[in-house]
Amino acid sequence: MPASRVLVYLLRRDLRISDNPVFHRLTSTSDHGFTHLLPVVVLPPDQIETSGFLNPAQTSPFPLAKSKVGNFWRCGPHRAKFLAEAVWDLKDTLVSRHSGLIVRIGTPADIVRGIIQHLQTSGNAAVSAVWMTDDVPIEERQQQADISVVCDRANIDFTLIPDEKYYIDDRDLDIATQELPDVFTTYRKAQEPLREKPRDVYPDSKSPLPPFPPEALIPPQSIPFQVPDNLDSFLKCLVKPLAFELPNPPAPPPDAQSAHPFLGGEQSAMNRLQHLVKSGAASSYSDTRNGLLGADFSTKLSAFLCLGCLTARQVHGELVKFEDGTDSQYQEATGYGQGENNGTKAIRLELLWRDYMRLCTKKFGAKLFGASGFREVDGYSKKWKTANPATASQDQNPPPQRIAEMILRVLQGDTGMGLIDASQRELFLTGYTSNRARQNVASFFAKHLDIDWRYGAEWYECMLVDYDASSNWANWQYVAGVGNDPRGDARIFNPVKQAFDYDKQGDYVRTWIPEVRGFENIENVFQAWTATPEELEKQNLANNVMVTDPLKKIDFTVDRKPKSQRRPFVRGRGAGNGRGGRRGGGGSSGFGRGGMPMPMQVQVVPVPMDTMISGGLPTSPPIAINGVRLRWVCRRLCITAALRRLTTGVPTPVPRW
Repeated sequence: MPASRVLVYLLRRDLRISDNPVFHRLTSTSDHGFTHLLPVVVLPPDQIETSGFLNPAQTSPFPLAKSKVGNFWRCGPHRAKFLAEAVWDLKDTLVSRHSGLIVRIGTPADIVRGIIQHLQTSGNAAVSAVWMTDDVPIEERQQQADISVVCDRANIDFTLIPDEKYYIDDRDLDIATQELPDVFTTYRKAQEPLREKPRDVYPDSKSPLPPFPPEALIPPQSIPFQVPDNLDSFLKCLVKPLAFELPNPPAPPPDAQSAHPFLGGEQSAMNRLQHLVKSGAASSYSDTRNGLLGADFSTKLSAFLCLGCLTARQVHGELVKFEDGTDSQYQEATGYGQGENNGTKAIRLELLWRDYMRLCTKKFGAKLFGASGFREVDGYSKKWKTANPATASQDQNPPPQRIAEMILRVLQGDTGMGLIDASQRELFLTGYTSNRARQNVASFFAKHLDIDWRYGAEWYECMLVDYDASSNWANWQYVAGVGNDPRGDARIFNPVKQAFDYDKQGDYVRTWIPEVRGFENIENVFQAWTATPEELEKQNLANNVMVTDPLKKIDFTVDRKPKSQRRPFVRGRGAGNGRGGRRGGGGSSGFGRGGMPMPMQVQVVPVPMDTMISGGLPTSPPIAINGVRLRWVCRRLCITAALRRLTTGVPTPVPRW
């Protein structure tokens, strides 16, 4: 038996020490049989662009990490920044526990193979086992299968540990995967009362982890990549290639503040959670969750939950301390010791929705990413409009070239629909936009413009700081009518009425679209084309594309009645009732009040549209991220959009991102 028996722990979306089943297992027993622990974070080049880590004059052996339908970066600068911070936070914590962490670039299977081979040739040492937490999206499952093959061939134990960052542990469910109800309400009723469902958080342990291996046992990063050993350099390498070729990218508006100013990492996650309880934001959540501006209208825990910096049962645990009055740090908060309230109950419901989206992914597998969505099992099929001439119908109207122009307008936020444009600009500049805004953008994309919803889902994958595969894709399906919404195609958001309902004074739209700040008439704020010619001249908007060529015109009066004789708006029960669907986690979970400084700002140099549409590969001039000037390579943006029928309606209940 070798003197050094190393456990390799591959971390993916479990970037935390506390309530971590692997670290708990290692610190709760001394007879695990390992002499050393090697935690490893792998950057898979098919999910995260890694060309910024190349040595000079080297080329990457991997294709660009672009999405399949829209050709967008699969991980944009906002999430890349948050991920880097989370990884370094965990690394610092492990170092303080006399351990450590390495970051490697490559396929997970290749990284494991390299570690095994390095230890075999380094002397009296060997990899005794490889552990990682189980995950359900198809790419992650393929990673697990590939690693299993590598370990089997090397006669090394490979163990998948149950992923315990969700609200209800899978082992406590009384239904098989294929028996999962296709309607969330049915699933919710089967799990109530929710307060009794989660397992306890693992207790903090002061026992030491197995020591970090000596340097001689740690394999170097394979060529042609080089991984920096400090956060600043690592982050610069990570964001270096992430260019966007929007012809008219939105500029940061004066005085606009990000609703998501948080750093990544476990410590930041716990600080945020405790703030929500102490400030009373958790208790008021049911009243504020449909907000649009500020840091506290929603919990903003989703980005932490996505990366496993925090677990859902940790959220539940802090709520219980507040409700039961057992933690004095919360005693000044209204409702302390008075049991579950509407706000804390609503938070638990959102956490259950995240669980449900993941279980849907487990049930439907690759259908999560198909154009017909989950409804494919029922024979559903629809021909979405596209900018791709190779896949567009011969009779598609508008033609692909016009569709490409339209989709660019949506992405850069100049469609002429105020709520949609404000959300898209906020998303591009900060990596975040509210749940209410996401619902409206998805509906506008898929049902008003008849866009293939996958383009929107891929854009969110690229831009969101809180992207989660299950929540993002399943929620886009839900709104597009191909998911598990019982109303399917019949549920359509009216973005003008939604703006009147949730941005009553127009503060949100004015914040992110400074061009309309001068309008006094709120209808003009939400649709600039409705202003008089005199007012448009006064605001210098007469020739603005939002006025001259709005992608969608919706006749809507202040009394909320449509001017046409089409189907009237349906006044729904509101997001809190009935719940055919709710918030998932590729997005916001949360509250509201306050504002914070803008996080990373990405300044992008325009690229001619014809170059982008034709797939040209120009090199852009330098651009800046927080003052750091970099030269980025631009790649083609493949996109889609189209017109659809002018229909109106107020959908409820609604999904939650």
